[in-house]
Amino acid sequence: MPAKSAKSESDGFTAEERAAMKERAAELRAEGKKGAKKADGLQAVLDRIAQMAPEDRALAERVHVVVTATAPELTPKTWYGMPAYANADGQIVVFFQDAGKFSYRYSTLGFQDSANLDDGDLWPVSYALRQWSPAVEKKVVALVKAAVS
Repeated sequence: MPAKSAKSESDGFTAEERAAMKERAAELRAEGKKGAKKADGLQAVLDRIAQMAPEDRALAERVHVVVTATAPELTPKTWYGMPAYANADGQIVVFFQDAGKFSYRYSTLGFQDSANLDDGDLWPVSYALRQWSPAVEKKVVALVKAAVS
């Protein structure tokens, strides 16, 4: 019987996906420890942003400022190694995925199902984010306000 090759072209996780899953497991372990505080989540978000490529970091910093100013009730934390913001129940509402995370050509601002963005039977929950501008900031502020309403 021939040996299986380590690289499979079918179903399998990429190295980036496996790394994200490991990051999430570490986050869950950290959340389970007694004494975990909001400051730890904020520091984890800031550390993750600092690790990003310069273009992604600039976008992530702007998203962080807008989300924390617009929705101070959300708690910063990492989620699968991405900066994210959770509601009082600990559910992720909004997150930022840098382009380098999975080798995409653009960063993404995403919303989970706990965000109040429902609009009929079809609505966007993920937005490509390539550059920051006043128009982009206005749209992000409106989305975050709606998400936490």
